[in-house]
Amino acid sequence: MEEMPKTYDPSENEPKILQKWLDGGYYQRRPGVGDCTVTIPPPNVTGVLHMGHALDDSIQDAIVREARMRGRSTQWILGTDHAGIATQTKVDKKLKEEGKNRLEMGREAFIDACWDWTHEYGGTIKEQIKRMGCSVDFEHERFTMDDDYAEAVRRVFCDWYHDGLIYRGKRIVNWCPSCTTAISDDEAEYKDESGHLWHLRYPLTEPVNGQDYIVVATTRPETMLGDTGVAVSPKDPEKAAFVGKTVMLPIVNREIPIFEDWHVDAGFGSGFVKVTPAHDPNDYAMGAAHDLPQINIFDEHAVVVDGYGEFSGMTRDECREAVVAWFEEHGLLDHIEDHDHSVMHCYRCDTTLEPWLSEQWFVAVDKLKGPAIEAVESGRVRFNAERWKQSYLTWMENLKDWCISRQLWWGHRIPVFYCEDCGWEDALMEDTDVCPKCGGHHVHQDENVLDTWFSSQLWTFATQGWPQKPEALEGHHPTTALVTARDIIALWVARMIMSSEYFLGEEPFHDVVIYPTILAKDGSRMSKSKGNGVDPMVLMDKYGADAMRFNLLSLFTNNQDVKFDADIDKKTHEFKGSPRTEQAKSFVTKIWNASRFLLMNMEGYTPGEPVAETPADAWMFSRLAKTVAAVTEGIEGYTFGDVARSIQSFFWNEVCDWYVEVTKSRLKDEGARLQAQRNLIFVLDTSLRLMHPLMPFVTEAIWDVMPASCLDMGGERAEALMVAAWPEPADFERWVNEPAERAFELTRAVVTDVRSTRARYRISPKEQLDVHVCAHSAEVAEAIEGMAEFIRGFASVKALNVMGEEGFAKPEGSIALAGPDFNAYVVVGDLVDFDAERARIEKTIAKDEKELASANKTLANEGFVAKAAPEVVAKKRERAAELEAEIAALKAQLADFA
Repeated sequence: MEEMPKTYDPSENEPKILQKWLDGGYYQRRPGVGDCTVTIPPPNVTGVLHMGHALDDSIQDAIVREARMRGRSTQWILGTDHAGIATQTKVDKKLKEEGKNRLEMGREAFIDACWDWTHEYGGTIKEQIKRMGCSVDFEHERFTMDDDYAEAVRRVFCDWYHDGLIYRGKRIVNWCPSCTTAISDDEAEYKDESGHLWHLRYPLTEPVNGQDYIVVATTRPETMLGDTGVAVSPKDPEKAAFVGKTVMLPIVNREIPIFEDWHVDAGFGSGFVKVTPAHDPNDYAMGAAHDLPQINIFDEHAVVVDGYGEFSGMTRDECREAVVAWFEEHGLLDHIEDHDHSVMHCYRCDTTLEPWLSEQWFVAVDKLKGPAIEAVESGRVRFNAERWKQSYLTWMENLKDWCISRQLWWGHRIPVFYCEDCGWEDALMEDTDVCPKCGGHHVHQDENVLDTWFSSQLWTFATQGWPQKPEALEGHHPTTALVTARDIIALWVARMIMSSEYFLGEEPFHDVVIYPTILAKDGSRMSKSKGNGVDPMVLMDKYGADAMRFNLLSLFTNNQDVKFDADIDKKTHEFKGSPRTEQAKSFVTKIWNASRFLLMNMEGYTPGEPVAETPADAWMFSRLAKTVAAVTEGIEGYTFGDVARSIQSFFWNEVCDWYVEVTKSRLKDEGARLQAQRNLIFVLDTSLRLMHPLMPFVTEAIWDVMPASCLDMGGERAEALMVAAWPEPADFERWVNEPAERAFELTRAVVTDVRSTRARYRISPKEQLDVHVCAHSAEVAEAIEGMAEFIRGFASVKALNVMGEEGFAKPEGSIALAGPDFNAYVVVGDLVDFDAERARIEKTIAKDEKELASANKTLANEGFVAKAAPEVVAKKRERAAELEAEIAALKAQLADFA
């Protein structure tokens, strides 16, 4: 048997193990019973791994590895998204640095530059995912710009176009003047900003009730150049006399009407609302209802167009200042108020978005959303956690038509062709330069490309051969689960369900697993600009992939976002460490050391069935069976935080701290040695299989040098742990033994009481102590008496006396420890100076209470709490809590002398 190194070095072991997996082809789909197909949410082709990816991929890999070990036909599909806006922005920036210009280069040359960019930077995140140990099928990588995938995208567009679900129209969209493209509502990020409410005077064309003007209130005075009406609320009787009248719009001298509309809130501002149909969604709706002209005053860069005198050529910010100055100069600026409001920003470049009237392509969603709602309401698609189901349904019920055109060059070009001679238009699967209607050659294709989410909505089926080989989906679609962030439930999840239901008549996945957002230590969002982000690659270099993965999975919760405890230098933003990941690394080390100890004691071992020869065996096998059931149920039910905690508690606290320790003596007994070895290998092998989906590297490294266990009997030992059989709960049910567990837990409690007494009063482990147990029931007394020999040997107890409550008296010179099932009395006699101990404890309590009073007084000072740094206040509160716990523990010790 190969001897394990004394220490486990992730940097040395992980690359070797990874290569073993890749060389073995274990990541690829194999025949199996049942299916597990998972599609990775495609990261941007030029992206890099961040903490959200790391958690997402750890979850997916746990799902996939467990399914593979359970013998299912498993494939985790890898792919990347072309990221239209992000990639084009980066390439534009690179070309600018080289003194080049996209418009001068032309479309084809620019697209070639985008391909060059993706080839140069596109493999980074894939290699990082590989480094994590993610068992993705790297041999069948997909890209949304691949020819066959592009064909699928084109097929969807053409079918929806011909089915009347795609149309072109002039509508208000969210426009990014920096990226110069439309942005969907769901991609806009709202930010609260401090601003103003300007009250402007608009002269009436003829007086009303002695008034020569009305006052409109607006947060955007620059858009008044495009006003074509003024609206009031039908619920505002004071404004009724003005309805039907007109005002002369200042600066542009445009006569515009005053009308009533339900969109107006009578309590906002002055009650008169300027209406600019080309630059506000609500104004657009009012304009359509009242047949108002739509005047677009900005170009694609949010610069005022020609025709507005001195204001033409100004940016919107410059125009705002100039318009306000003009109104003030002409005595038409009534007053200004401070006003906080929410402003839309581009999710890519953070530029303030402009509501802008432009001609775009839209998907009419009314026929699509019904089946997508039914899929979730019926339970065919399940959200984990359940609360996200309502978020999805609410969004779907209020869904508006989807703007799918983007004014970019990089992406899937809209396959609509136009004839300049006869006006023919159609969506085609193949390019053409000849008009099928008139035979003319003046045919051109639409210049726009499709929204990236349009192509990624096909991810679960276009990556598996649709539409070229629809039979390839059989048995592998719907996919098993989609693991993603809540931010894209509307952007992606809903659209995947709509398209899959339409083209395949089924849901794209059975489960949607929404993982929590990983926040910085202070609860804020991680970001490069704040310098509070953590690079997963740095974590893996410092602690190893297993430690990072295990820590992230242990943080998983269905209810709330989680804070990552990274220590980062505030000045340099340098990562200094992560205590929880350090703890996870300690667990990896514990697994290695415990396994190494056991394997060093396997001389003479031969495989065989486990046999519960001792109470400890019976207890251990029962606990193992329950852990098999809990871990299996947890992974299948996506409760990864519970899985991680149960695995660590079981292996560290029960296997290592108790079972291995208890069994050491049997390894030295020639008659008991072989069965003890078989039992230990059985427990270790099962534990490694359970831990493998969460910590694949260290478990594979240990299993690689392990002898065969009873789990391998009846068949050949697997080539690797990742393709070894999963411990099925049904096969372990026979080991569940409640009485054995109960007896051993009581025994552990007695031993723990004796050990804690030794530690508290610094009594040598060599000192044999008498112990008296007052059992609260006959069942408890019987169980402890049955384990008396074990307790005496394992706790170094000289005499163990077990009695019922009747007639029991506290032994002289004993320390009392109360419990729910029994009270233990450890006789220490002259080994402890009771008076000195009491005095020492009372002195410590007085000192701690004095410090606690001071801390509470400081925390009660509102000035201190308000002015001190948050971390100082937090530290003070932590110290107060520590003191309270310490005082309670010391007072409990005083009770020992009662």
